[in-house]
Amino acid sequence: MPEAEPADPSDADAGLPSGGGAGTPAPTGPATPPVADPAVPALARSWPVGVRPPVVRGWEPPATAYSRGHRGVDLEAVPGAPVRAVAPGRVSFAGRVAGRGVVSVELSGTGSPPLRTTYGPVRASVHQGDEVLAGTVLGTVEATRDAHCGPTSCLHWGLLRGAVYLNPLSLLPPWLLGLGPSRLLPLDGPPPEH
Repeated sequence: MPEAEPADPSDADAGLPSGGGAGTPAPTGPATPPVADPAVPALARSWPVGVRPPVVRGWEPPATAYSRGHRGVDLEAVPGAPVRAVAPGRVSFAGRVAGRGVVSVELSGTGSPPLRTTYGPVRASVHQGDEVLAGTVLGTVEATRDAHCGPTSCLHWGLLRGAVYLNPLSLLPPWLLGLGPSRLLPLDGPPPEH
């Protein structure tokens, strides 16, 4: 059954999953790294929860605006875990939608309309209009009673530009995604040639 679009696109995602539901099992395992999306600058400075949380369910863009899909990613997170802003911006929504706590942040310097990240279910510690920095605690993961994330609890992390859903993993630079090996360079110049 197709989902109805929210009346106000500024709260469109509301940080809630939008496909599958309790009758569809959530895929497990690591998500495929996102293909670089030129519409999304890799400006995140941290994951919204944890250091590198497992992706319980990845990005599954719908074929049409009313098709099934997963308009975000689900990150494994225990209830009570702090939820952090991934980049600086302004809180555009902090409240309850369909019984769940949701926080949305418009990201600074990302054009018009600005990119907007969404987080849910979250017990918000910020308010609409608050300015936040990357790493600012927005609230904590709320416990839920649905089977959306299977046997684990999770944070649904979404990304939109206007009413268009985008893959939030595109915000993460390769070093945060864990792609490629890390190398420490000497402080006093380039490494010696062998």
